[in-house]
Amino acid sequence: MFKVNDNYLKLPGSYLFSTIGRKVREYKAANPEKEVISLGIGDVTQPLAPAIIEALHGAVDEMADAATFKGYAPDLGYEFLRNAIAKNDYADRGCEIAADEIFVSDGAKCDSGNIQEIFSIENKIAVCDPVYPVYVDTNAMAGRTGTYHTATGMWSDVIYMPCTAENHFTPELPKETPDIIYLCFPNNPTGATITKDQLQVWVDYANKVGAVIIYDAAYEAYISEENVPHSIYECVGARTCAIELKSFSKNAGFTGTRLGYTVVPKDLKSGDVMLHSLWARRHGTKYNGAPYIIQKAGEAVYSEAGKEQLKAQVGYYMNNAKTIKEGLQSMGYTVSGGVNAPYIWLKTPEKMTSWEFFDLLLEKANVVGTPGSGFGPSGEGYFRLTAFGTYENTVAALERIRNL
Repeated sequence: MFKVNDNYLKLPGSYLFSTIGRKVREYKAANPEKEVISLGIGDVTQPLAPAIIEALHGAVDEMADAATFKGYAPDLGYEFLRNAIAKNDYADRGCEIAADEIFVSDGAKCDSGNIQEIFSIENKIAVCDPVYPVYVDTNAMAGRTGTYHTATGMWSDVIYMPCTAENHFTPELPKETPDIIYLCFPNNPTGATITKDQLQVWVDYANKVGAVIIYDAAYEAYISEENVPHSIYECVGARTCAIELKSFSKNAGFTGTRLGYTVVPKDLKSGDVMLHSLWARRHGTKYNGAPYIIQKAGEAVYSEAGKEQLKAQVGYYMNNAKTIKEGLQSMGYTVSGGVNAPYIWLKTPEKMTSWEFFDLLLEKANVVGTPGSGFGPSGEGYFRLTAFGTYENTVAALERIRNL
């Protein structure tokens, strides 16, 4: 008889956002007259920028002509997109990343879950706590995390790096030496950032102990303050210790069209083995490439018109973030984030648990957010709101919370 991968059976419950979706659907079914506002999942609401739409239409027309039709995409992605990424996201920031070190994909979520496949099952991972659930869950599916303890909400073989108000929601170097370190800045869910000097400490540490950093920079477009790095490759020595994940979802609204990329420098090695070669092998074997029309849309992100239009779109969401943060502070909530990131991290009132506050907001205010405990044990007692709603819904949600 066939057997299943019993590592899946060790996972606690369902995926966080699946649980939220189910609870919201059940509430709506029981209360069809209620209008629910979602500030929970980080999904965008503004339409694709005109420059991107124009590129999509042009690419669709190309697919209707035998002379310009495109089939399978190249393994790494089309050269026109990789060259645009290499120039705009790296060379223009003084980072040494070549076009053939960039792997185009259908989004950072997939890559952040799949990247662990190129590493031995014996590697020990270190994660920020709270953390984006995909990092931990996919390592658990692979059998790398040990046993899950329900009482603590922790895995036995994971190194947790608490990110609390006391350390400004930024991790400290772990006491136990990890093999793989997951970092996300600007952070999801807390919205915290670190300076270039602080990130350099992590790069130096990883090179010293022989660890690799998986650096999720999906929200770098929202950085507004000086000395907050947009890429880990701004740090000296990062090419020998870091893999970077980036997404078009939040900076350009591609949550529905799907596009992202992963950078694996050729200098990053385990002994004599280049991780670039391993990821290329995995990519070529398991993936057939993002669609041509989507990659052409991605190229338009880097056009002059695209840059201006997306700067305005990011500004729209960050105005929402400012509105939420200032509104909650005026109500007496303890709030962080919302400056270099589209997430607001708030302390739940009156010592409520994260899920108790979720239920209160849903049932009494008809507003959906994300319970902090879903991101890890250090998230208990906290709650995440996103700035990706419309401005009108953002203002309405705040008024409902004010009237609780």
